[in-house]
Amino acid sequence: MKAIIPAVASLLVLSACATTPAPVATAKAELKPTAGNTAAGTVTFTQTGDKLKVTLTATGVPAGLHGFHVHETGDCSAPDAMSAGGHFNPAGVSHGGPGAGAKHAGDFGNVTANESGNVSFELEVPVAQLTVTAGAAHNVVGRGIILHAAPDDLTTQPTGNAGKRLACGVVTAA
Repeated sequence: MKAIIPAVASLLVLSACATTPAPVATAKAELKPTAGNTAAGTVTFTQTGDKLKVTLTATGVPAGLHGFHVHETGDCSAPDAMSAGGHFNPAGVSHGGPGAGAKHAGDFGNVTANESGNVSFELEVPVAQLTVTAGAAHNVVGRGIILHAAPDDLTTQPTGNAGKRLACGVVTAA
């Protein structure tokens, strides 16, 4: 009987370890409309293990496809959000869609606004592409997030020809 008790205790400890969730790191951006637009929303970044989940919820967006990207600078002060700079591209590679092998760190492709102007979008990327880890070269914290007026064609360099900026937000650690 005494030999069974340590064995049961060991199993309980091992099963507790197996169910302990991996640490989660998060960041968030509040999208605000640029001059003359109504698009607004929230972008969250949730990092678990080797994946970063990107979630966008937005309203007031014209129906249809819209390019959605991380930009270099966390500055939305210009009325047209051009203060956010170009696409965030720490690896110095070509622009591409989510399925492209090499692409800018924040090339998320397109999101779809329904007829009511609502967007609900989720994408998962490897943390080797984009992370919320402090000090990493491809850290999204402190960057700008842009929702564009036009679809990203996924090929035109360096922007995807996604047009004007409807909304801008700055990513902050949560």
